[in-house]
Amino acid sequence: MKYFSLLSLAFYISSTINVLAQNTLVTIVENESGMKLQVNGKDFMINGMNWDYFPIGTNFDYKLWEQSDEFIIEALHDEMSLLQNMGVNSVRIYTGIPAKWITYIYENYGIYTMLNHSFGRYGLTLDEEWVAITDYSDPRVKTLLLDEVTQMVKEYRDTPGLLLYLLGNENNYGLFWEGAETEDIPEENKESIIRATAMYKLFNEATLAMKDINTSIPIAICNGDLLFLDIIKEECKDIDIFGTNMYRGASFGDAFERVKNELNKPILFTEFGSDAFNAVENTEDQKSQAFYMVENWKEIYENAAGLGKSGNSLGGFTFQFSDGWWKTGQTVDLEIHNTDASWANGGYSFDYKKGENNMNEEWFGITAKGETSSTGHYKLYPRAAYYALQEVHQINPFSPGISLEKIENHFVVIDLDDSERKAKSNNLEAQAKQ
Repeated sequence: MKYFSLLSLAFYISSTINVLAQNTLVTIVENESGMKLQVNGKDFMINGMNWDYFPIGTNFDYKLWEQSDEFIIEALHDEMSLLQNMGVNSVRIYTGIPAKWITYIYENYGIYTMLNHSFGRYGLTLDEEWVAITDYSDPRVKTLLLDEVTQMVKEYRDTPGLLLYLLGNENNYGLFWEGAETEDIPEENKESIIRATAMYKLFNEATLAMKDINTSIPIAICNGDLLFLDIIKEECKDIDIFGTNMYRGASFGDAFERVKNELNKPILFTEFGSDAFNAVENTEDQKSQAFYMVENWKEIYENAAGLGKSGNSLGGFTFQFSDGWWKTGQTVDLEIHNTDASWANGGYSFDYKKGENNMNEEWFGITAKGETSSTGHYKLYPRAAYYALQEVHQINPFSPGISLEKIENHFVVIDLDDSERKAKSNNLEAQAKQ
């Protein structure tokens, strides 16, 4: 890792932006073979990762980007080196990251950023009063959110390394849930349909306002599964990409075809994966986590343009890079790796029992998180899923001569037992050196 003084770092970032700003163009290409993303004219499959930085003992109030430049550089070196090594080419990061760090990540690790504005998902402040559940029909909400997203585009346009804008985070679930804790998937009702219609109208209005400022970066929304797809079809005609957080187990089922046939849009999996904790056996289960992630990525690749299936898959962002020790309770027991499952999902048969929760929000990392050091940093310990996905990303569905058969042959030889052995062996060795 090449470390910079603060002066040289500032010079590096400003000069890089000036040189490369006019050369980055991200487009959606649609032809007889399907729909795909291109970066500067080259086909691009998103091998993405949901990424954040929360040391044990902190929660959503912690802000990496408010630390010193030296601290951030070390943190990025620890994390982005591992991501680069496993073949990740893009990360999903929420607004708040300064543009210079998007460029820094891109220039030093070859990793792009999808910039995510939550679009009122976790509530907002109106007239100096906190409102937990956003009412998208409120004129004050409309003004506030349109101002925020247009300001975002003005701030980040011409930023080298910026891949996509993403609006929201399963905001359709936010019509039912108060706060950020995950619950069981809700069902539509009359009231929620009215609220959803207002929300998706505003998503589309925001998209148009952003495009009035800059059209070089595509815009996606982040939906919870396919809920309200019929409303999205009517109200969100101007989005470029349908993004979805989808947890269906080993298969996404009809998602590719439905988004293609009903929306005529490319699909991007903004979250998917499995936790690494077995709620039945009450123990870590690395192999099962790896299994679900590998199966998901196989479908993502198979449905890329030109392979004869749906042809509208742009890729995905695995959820997530490291465990979130704060996810259960949000503000309490931050030093405890909680094993209480908070919601149920029958798609994950390895630990599902009818009538019981099995999804452990604090265990979704493909790396385990080590203790916080005296400097405020921490070490990561890759799980089996890390090594399995490292093999997954060695194939490119847009390579010359690629076929469904070649993708099948690539995936069939991924040895999950070997991935698990590698994780346990390497982590024991790393811990012994501490």
